[in-house]
Amino acid sequence: MKTTAPYPTLNPRDMSRRQLTGFVLILGALTAFSAMSIDMYLPAFPQMARDLGIPLGMVQLSISAFLYGSAGGQLFYGPLADRWGRRLPLLLGLSLYVASTVGCALVHTGEGLLFWRVVMAVGGGAGMVISRAVVRDLYDTAEAARMFSLLMLVMGAAPILAPIAGGQILLLTGWRGIFVFLGVFGLISLAAVAFGLPESLPKEQRISRSSAEMIGVYGQLLRDRRYMRYAIALGCVAGVNFAYIAGAPFVFIELHGVSPQHFGLFFGANACGLIGASQVNRRLLRRYTPRRILGSAFIVNAVAALLLTAAVVTGIGGFPAQAAFIFICLCMTGLLYPNVTALAMSPFDKTAGSASALLGTIQYTLGATAGAVVGVFHNGTALPMTATMAVCGVAGLCAVGAKRA
Repeated sequence: MKTTAPYPTLNPRDMSRRQLTGFVLILGALTAFSAMSIDMYLPAFPQMARDLGIPLGMVQLSISAFLYGSAGGQLFYGPLADRWGRRLPLLLGLSLYVASTVGCALVHTGEGLLFWRVVMAVGGGAGMVISRAVVRDLYDTAEAARMFSLLMLVMGAAPILAPIAGGQILLLTGWRGIFVFLGVFGLISLAAVAFGLPESLPKEQRISRSSAEMIGVYGQLLRDRRYMRYAIALGCVAGVNFAYIAGAPFVFIELHGVSPQHFGLFFGANACGLIGASQVNRRLLRRYTPRRILGSAFIVNAVAALLLTAAVVTGIGGFPAQAAFIFICLCMTGLLYPNVTALAMSPFDKTAGSASALLGTIQYTLGATAGAVVGVFHNGTALPMTATMAVCGVAGLCAVGAKRA
């Protein structure tokens, strides 16, 4: 724990066990906005395409629309969080998120769906930026990696529960009810932040700069080679995940005949692997540095993705082999996300909000691009998904393997 700078507004050392649990749950919910907003409506893709009268590929592109919206929206929150503190921008973003869920629930065109998904992403981006900044405010590199791993335990429940819940809501109310549920989730999170999350950046530690100077911080970050290597690597990890997310509904439901309700079970099993790996990471950090762990995890991830693509091309092993390699890839992301994030954020103190925002922007831009590639090159096979996962896995390995830091 940091001892060089006091944090009188929020300090984990001063919290009771119950307060610390609440703190972790709130931050976990904030980091889960992306997973909840994407995974819950995945089982509804075929129904949405039929109801809106649009191609399935356009519904898949709504994932990329969300990711690009997240990428742009996070840049907006970074300077605000460094200048005005963490709470105010977070409350504004969550309010926008809740409003956007209403728009999604009432949409009647494919273009309208894409628009409101972008707005939803801009609102939800506040939670992702500020949760990372809060962790950086309070913890050093190794402790931050452990905290990010712990948050993945909470966040990881979303990929397990969201598709299952989405499949059941789909039976009861149709796909529009899924967005109503997300609106309720947003309202609960808004209330939790308003009444249960203190400020982590005291006024005396905030940056009093002009808007141009605050934006200039992004230029400094873009010129920081060490930061950019980790940021690109994190984007490649996101590319593996979002290529899988974009292609999974077709591969599981349409290609291999899994029902929308059972799809949640397959999706949840992979999420369990990710969660389990993130908790193994907490134990590994007692013996190894974050840098050493992520180097090995990137190698395994890249090899598994290449074998997955080979299995699809050759047909060897069928669906079970493909499912096994997908599981390995996603397990490795449970090791990669917390360590890459902690290493990227570690040098930054007063500009943690901006560093977090640009990190998220690069992460979601590359992730969105991977998801878009899967949708654009949709050809009735699993190859667009698996090939994209392989390219991202190898690129991430190259990004962190150039030299040690």
